[in-house]
Amino acid sequence: MPEFTKERLAMVAEQLRRRGIRDERVLAAMAKVPRHLFVPSGSQSEAYEDRPLPIGDGQTISQPYMVAIMTQSLNLTGGEKVLEIGTGSGYQTAVLAELAREVFTVERLFALYQKAEIRLRNLGYENIHCRLGDGSIGWPEKAPFDGLLVTAGAPEVPEALKSQLAEGGRLVIPVGSRYSQSLLKIERVAGRFETEDITGCVFVPLVGEGGWREE
Repeated sequence: MPEFTKERLAMVAEQLRRRGIRDERVLAAMAKVPRHLFVPSGSQSEAYEDRPLPIGDGQTISQPYMVAIMTQSLNLTGGEKVLEIGTGSGYQTAVLAELAREVFTVERLFALYQKAEIRLRNLGYENIHCRLGDGSIGWPEKAPFDGLLVTAGAPEVPEALKSQLAEGGRLVIPVGSRYSQSLLKIERVAGRFETEDITGCVFVPLVGEGGWREE
């Protein structure tokens, strides 16, 4: 049996399905993507535990359940163009790439960007486009996006990201203070934005023009 397959399947069954993740495509993607390859080598044995893990540069790989609920909230069916803000380790990026037609991802920290790009390429993903830069302003040249997922907490929803959402598209973003946020799902419907509060969460700050200033 390939390395960590048992742990990965247990993660899906116990942490995701049992806690209400119902999208079978999301469950299948997370049963496939080798999460242990997205964490530092010394943390691989902890990769399938129910918690976030540090990946360097003060950043983390999100708890599996949070990855699943954010991804499920995008309601992806396979034909979408998705923008991810905060590549980090590239794990969430890979999950999205299993579910969408094309994924664009932006990371502001060079070391993480470089490692993630190499990792994703080595895993064979050809539908992912990586960019180094300020994710809080999105990727306007590639807009509009059917789905937009932000993996860092913002003080408010950046207008630049809302403007890059296609009609019928969904934006999933943590919004609140630096230390506690609400995970919001914002859908563009007939030119209006409808907001749903999904759950409480804690993410690292979204730093940039449309987010927090760097401390």
